[in-house]
Amino acid sequence: MASALIDASAMVAVFGANQPAGERYQELLELASLEHWALSTTWPCVVEASYLAPPPHRFALLNWLGRGGVAVFPFDQQALLELTPLMQRYTERPRTEMDLADASLVWLAGETGVTTMMTLDLRDFSRYRLPDGRGFRIL
Repeated sequence: MASALIDASAMVAVFGANQPAGERYQELLELASLEHWALSTTWPCVVEASYLAPPPHRFALLNWLGRGGVAVFPFDQQALLELTPLMQRYTERPRTEMDLADASLVWLAGETGVTTMMTLDLRDFSRYRLPDGRGFRIL
């Protein structure tokens, strides 16, 4: 079974208003559903996507997640001790800044071994690395 992680940007592409990449990610989600992929995200990504998608699209996104469209991987507050150094490593002011949502996905990839990522954030996810040096395959 295929597995992938989903960034907030991909969720907003599908559930946002007039998103240029919406059709592409909708097709990917349909393929994932047909082929029974294991799809995961994190709560920081849900919060970010919910903030970025305007109503009523936000409500459609949250209902989709509530129906199990994607597994939302939990982590406890001690994981922040691993996320903070990641964010510090990939924050290069003033150009780039790793946010909590991205850090949570890099952390999740390290925990699960899943390195396939649905994201529009090519610049950042192309430079992020897992502790073993592997990069992401971006869809």
